[in-house]
Amino acid sequence: MKTGGNTTTYAYYTYDEFEVTQNHRYLWPAVLRELPPNSGTPLSVLDAGCGTGAFAAVLRDRKYEVSAFDLSESGIELARKSAPGIRFESLSVYDNLIEDFQTPFDVIISIEVIEHLYDPDTSLRRLREVIKPEGTLILTTPYHGYLKNLLIAAGGRCDAHYTPLKVGGHIKFWSRKTLETLLSRNGFRVKRFRGVGRMPGLWKSHVVVARPV
Repeated sequence: MKTGGNTTTYAYYTYDEFEVTQNHRYLWPAVLRELPPNSGTPLSVLDAGCGTGAFAAVLRDRKYEVSAFDLSESGIELARKSAPGIRFESLSVYDNLIEDFQTPFDVIISIEVIEHLYDPDTSLRRLREVIKPEGTLILTTPYHGYLKNLLIAAGGRCDAHYTPLKVGGHIKFWSRKTLETLLSRNGFRVKRFRGVGRMPGLWKSHVVVARPV
């Protein structure tokens, strides 16, 4: 077990290779489209929940000033070996990030993390503390809306989809409405949503762009 702040989290993710998965192939282009462009001084970007650092390396190659963190010690170990030139830290989304990183960021990215969190409110408050007033938050999470939920249930796929017998996995299932509520009550204003993967209404994930208020 590892603790961050007053919240206990279970560090069940381990990694043994620095790889790009099938999910990354549709998520990464969508996230990159939402990134503010560098103009002059490189923008500072925090990859919150970076895994092995593969996407952080993509950001570095696009000339952003990148820092990243993850709870998985094996992920951070791989990241440090595979993606030099990036600051990687072994931290929880519940930790006091401004204390660790000292200065706020222009952009914070969190890819497929929030669905794993017991306490997403605390994580959003921590991210709010480490983003600039004019900064951009980009997060992705698997999409759950009425039609998709109905088809999962009608097809008898609930057990397979929600994986109750799996250690860890997804424990929160987000719709546009619940994500907007979560962000609003933790100091962010949603700028836009974008569904990615599959057809409209049955998206695999959605990308949310928000600004601090």
